[in-house]
This record gives sequence, C-alpha cells and structure tokens, in this order.
Amino acid sequence: MRRATASALGRARRGLTPVLRRVSKRREVSSIVVITPDGHLYARHFRTSIPSQTVISALRSFRRKVGTPLLVVWNRLNAHRSQVTTAFIAAHPQDFAVAYLPAYAPELNSEEQCNAFVKRAMENALPGSVADLHLLAPREFSRLQRRPEMIVSFFRHAGLSVAGLS
Repeated sequence: MRRATASALGRARRGLTPVLRRVSKRREVSSIVVITPDGHLYARHFRTSIPSQTVISALRSFRRKVGTPLLVVWNRLNAHRSQVTTAFIAAHPQDFAVAYLPAYAPELNSEEQCNAFVKRAMENALPGSVADLHLLAPREFSRLQRRPEMIVSFFRHAGLSVAGLS
C-alpha cells in the first residue's frame, strides 16, 4: 500500500487513501462560534476543552464585535450551565439573553450546521500535527465567513424564525 504524501495542511493526492492516526482520544481543537441571522460569523479556537472562564471571555469579545445585545442559543454543555457562566449572564442582562436548546436536538442548533460545513471542508485535509490542525480550522471558518448566504441558510435549515432574516 502506498502512503499519501502531502503538505501538512494539504489534501490527499487523488487515488491515494490518506493514512491518519489519532493523536489522542480528546478533541484536538475546540471552537466557540457566533453566527448572526444576517450572515456574519465570529469564531475563536482553542487547543483544549472550553471551561467557563473561556466562555465568558468569548462572550465579552463577541459582544464587542457584534455591537448589539446577543441572544445566546446554547446546547447543554457544562460550561454553558455552570454557576460561573450563569452568574456572568445574570450580571449583564442588558448584553445577553440566553435560550437553551432541548437536550439532544442538534438539528435545532444553526451553529451545528456551521460546524458540519467546516468539517466537510476539512475531511480530506492531512494535518501533520495538532498545531497544523489548529491552523486549518480557523482557515476554513474564515472561508465560510465569506459566504453569508450560507450562514443565513443554517438558520433556515434549523427552522428558526428570526427578525431581520431575509
């Protein structure tokens, strides 16, 4: 069997099956993503799982970037429901409102469509290391940022009716 040879962030050559090995059992890159109904995308990427303090830092950053109060639609991640995060949200009611999705309902989460799109774009990538993967993920999110019509479609796919949605 021939092994695919490609650059660290390149794609597998046609006709060659890439040989991938799992570095660990843990997620290698975690992302916090904000998408808006008008097609904007903001993302921050981390090499570790995301604790409450990181969620709070990201919320502050996204609030500054978006410029308007945020309706935060969350799944049931522990960092979203932690006492530290809920206390932060409660202390800033003018900046954030939170709605939780039902348990096990990724089809209602428009951000899940965003992640799936980026993962499909990366499915043939051959990162040589976790550092290379950490460079690849933001690059693919950046490409998606240039397609606001696709981001708007994620809201429609989830069946969400949001004011201002075209």
